[in-house]
Amino acid sequence: MAMAAAYGERALAAPVDLNHTGHYVHWGVVQISVANLVVIGLMVLVFAAAVLLPFPKGRGRR
Repeated sequence: MAMAAAYGERALAAPVDLNHTGHYVHWGVVQISVANLVVIGLMVLVFAAAVLLPFPKGRGRR
């Protein structure tokens, strides 16, 4: 039973080792973590895709 509990804990572990200080990007007075920068980039990418991709057109509707 202890083996199953250990496997369950490993299955819920983060895919990246989070046991260290974060990495930061500096632009003058602006400082942002790399993780937040990646999230913001993905949000901008999804927003751009939502704006640029065409809406599906209904068939047979007047």
